[in-house]
Amino acid sequence: MQIHKNYIQRCIDIAKNGLGFTAPNPMVGAVIVYNNKIIGEGYTSAYGGNHAEVNAINSVKDKSLLKESTLYVTLEPCSHHGKTPPCSDLIVKNKIPNVVIGCVDDNPEVSGKGIKRLKKSGCNVIVGILENECKTHHKRFFTFHNKKRPYIILKWAETSNGYISPKHKDEQKPVWITNTYSRQLVHKWRAEEQAILVGTNTVVADNPSLTTRDYTGKNPIRVVIDNTNRLPKNASIFDNTAETIVISKEDIDFNQPIASQICTILYQKNINSIIIEGGAQTLQTFINENLWDEARIFKGSNNFKNGTKAPILKGTLIQNHKIQNDTFNILVND
Repeated sequence: MQIHKNYIQRCIDIAKNGLGFTAPNPMVGAVIVYNNKIIGEGYTSAYGGNHAEVNAINSVKDKSLLKESTLYVTLEPCSHHGKTPPCSDLIVKNKIPNVVIGCVDDNPEVSGKGIKRLKKSGCNVIVGILENECKTHHKRFFTFHNKKRPYIILKWAETSNGYISPKHKDEQKPVWITNTYSRQLVHKWRAEEQAILVGTNTVVADNPSLTTRDYTGKNPIRVVIDNTNRLPKNASIFDNTAETIVISKEDIDFNQPIASQICTILYQKNINSIIIEGGAQTLQTFINENLWDEARIFKGSNNFKNGTKAPILKGTLIQNHKIQNDTFNILVND
């Protein structure tokens, strides 16, 4: 059993190479073992490309060994035709006799059907190795299919005395609370998620670009809430460096709770993860409706005499880090 865990952990580790590129597909990892030796491995290609199992099988030089090998994979192999053919069919075609699966796919198009297909062909299937770890790894994918909304990450920076912005400022640009390295980390996070969301006040006050300019990676889809059509036409969010979605009163009813309505729109647009970056009112709206999964909160060393207070949030602290004079905590929603 321990050897199975070791190989599934390897699957999880290599699957992370797909973070930010595979969505809305899950970032799956696969490893093929022959005679206690890894002979092939792969992870999900960018959306529309090969799945992990295909890349792992293709990486095996001597295909004759597949008939005596074990395939390890973080998620149940698909059994339906999407952008690519079913992976379960490919496994059967290559006569791989053993398959070890981390967790079952909750997607109704798959959910148990891939396992059934493999077993029907005579394949020996083991399910549930490092199941919780695999489910955590696939948290974006599972949240999207089970809760019909994106995986939601709240992110903000606050001063040591609890403000996220000053009361007054002289220019239409952000007043930085964190250091350069913290800001680069934020841009890395942006590259890892499908979308980023802010409110109108943030665009009007700061004119942010909401891109990954300080990190090598794709720009997220920019989502902006605009109740009163106040967005300036020359705002940086309209610079065509990334797709921008504006949610206005034509899209949702602002007299009703808006976070759940926004989630419905994002789900319909096939967005399975999003970072909510502000401002305070927008963040608090998602908190009040309990529509968040993770919060990443920076605390800088500087103070503002007055300004906008940071959102009020209760969650379980799972990580605490220090970046020079900054600290940041990661909390999860209980």
